Amino acid sequence: MPFTFTLSPIPEALSARLTDEQRQAVLEAPRGQRVAAIAQALSITDVEALNTLAATSGLAIASDLETDPITRGILPARLAHDYQLIPIKFGDDEEHARTQTAGDTASPADGPHPDSVLHLATSWPPDDVVVDWIRTFTPRTQVWHLAVPERVHQLIVDTFGVGSGSLEDSDDNYISPDVAVQEEEVVDEDAAVVRFVSDVISQAISDQATDIHFEPQEGQLRIRYRVDGLLVPVPVPENLRRFQDAIISRLKIMARLNISEKRLPQDGRINFKVAGNTLDIRVSTIPTIYAESISLRLLNTKKEAYSMEKLGMGADEQAQIVEVLDYPHGIILVTGPTGSGKSTSLNAFLRQINSSDLRIVTIEDPIEYEVAGANQMQVRPEIGLTFASALRHVLRQDPDVIMVGEIRDRETADIAIRASLTGHLVFSTLHTNDAPGAITRLIDMGIEPFLVASAIEIVIAQRLVRRLCPECARSQPVSRTKLTDTLTILGVDTAEADAVHELMHPVGCDRCRGTGYRGRIGLFEILRPNDELHDLVLKRESTRALGNCARRHGMRSLGQSGWDKVRAGYTTLDEVLRVITVNEK
Repeated sequence: MPFTFTLSPIPEALSARLTDEQRQAVLEAPRGQRVAAIAQALSITDVEALNTLAATSGLAIASDLETDPITRGILPARLAHDYQLIPIKFGDDEEHARTQTAGDTASPADGPHPDSVLHLATSWPPDDVVVDWIRTFTPRTQVWHLAVPERVHQLIVDTFGVGSGSLEDSDDNYISPDVAVQEEEVVDEDAAVVRFVSDVISQAISDQATDIHFEPQEGQLRIRYRVDGLLVPVPVPENLRRFQDAIISRLKIMARLNISEKRLPQDGRINFKVAGNTLDIRVSTIPTIYAESISLRLLNTKKEAYSMEKLGMGADEQAQIVEVLDYPHGIILVTGPTGSGKSTSLNAFLRQINSSDLRIVTIEDPIEYEVAGANQMQVRPEIGLTFASALRHVLRQDPDVIMVGEIRDRETADIAIRASLTGHLVFSTLHTNDAPGAITRLIDMGIEPFLVASAIEIVIAQRLVRRLCPECARSQPVSRTKLTDTLTILGVDTAEADAVHELMHPVGCDRCRGTGYRGRIGLFEILRPNDELHDLVLKRESTRALGNCARRHGMRSLGQSGWDKVRAGYTTLDEVLRVITVNEK
């Protein structure tokens, strides 16, 4: 069933504070983004914008939202998605109920029976069109509440499934045996699948996911996002299994893959346009026992770049790195497992030194950020353009600074080392657990120890931990026994626990979708080679010996960096333990 849309008016008192241009921008924004548009127009926070909207519309703000399972089937998913509203549970407080009216909606001031009241949370005050549409599905008295837009949207997804509004219409069409109608149904189903795939990708972008996984299972198609480094199951529509083959084919068509080849893995790319930006999405398929499993890696080269401070580096850590960034030659290595933010750090370093008098050339796979003024190259192994071959050609381009996305083999390592010794500043990454391990890894690749010791200027090992939500994190007493045990595991002096009696803990709120965390912050271990370490490298000493030497000379371990972030209230001990211990087993 198609819905007729109108631009909901802005409350008069709020509209008076906006210019004509700002007013138009708010009205043209999707309903779930209008509060953010008001915040931008008035230069206030989203929280202040929601409070302002509540004060001017006469609607109270509901928090700690829970969907009402009894009313789940009353409204269609498409209506909930398009108008950003959801039925919720609400207490028997009639004083609250009396303040929640919209348009010609009846007021519950006379104390209607609870079963005749429909409490609705929305991110924007309803207009008469919305109210009338809901009346076509239920005679219940509508009681409206404003709520955090992100939370409303998440409840809609949790209740109906991501993209459920897209597949709902096509499901209703399968009711007629008429041939003409059946032909139209095929077109409608194709359009529904196209909309559904776009909805899944758009939702992933909204959730700041880095990956999307479509995983066929027995009797179901599972979809999961990777958000803040963790895999998160995505609620899906109940009828999704029926569209599985069409969804997989749609993704392969978008990636320009062979849809008839289902026996071999395939790789492709999708250019997905959203909010004025074009995302580069890497697509990988593999055959499984039920159907092809498809993984999407989301890359937005236009996204906001991180500074070293935003990465979570302290002033002393930044000072150490900035000093080396001013060197005319040498190698700067960033190490860590996949997904630890190595490329983001290298990008921050490049932006720190980027200037008109430096020629910067990067060799990447893939290009994750655009750096203004830099010459960025994408490797293509399928045609012979590998890191090593690209690096050889780049050296003929008169570069001052070279960024090599990853040192994967001896050939690349050898060329990068020699480039750093012949007057180039080289940035690159390695997959090692800690900073000293990068040195022994290069030697294990076959690079002579004296070359490694001469070329490396700094090694930075890093991890990413989830950052506590600033809106709901609360201080709680901490068990001294647990604290000392944890510090022992992290390799931190247990005496540092003496003065600590409380630490910040996650709570969960509408802003962080109940997780207690929002975003991530980095942990860093910075190794600066000195004369003693130089001698140990020449003797091919172990990673443990190099690490002990570095710590004697002031290197702070990843565990110490994590503990510093915990004490500062940025994250939790559990997060630090999860990231460090898991990745070092």
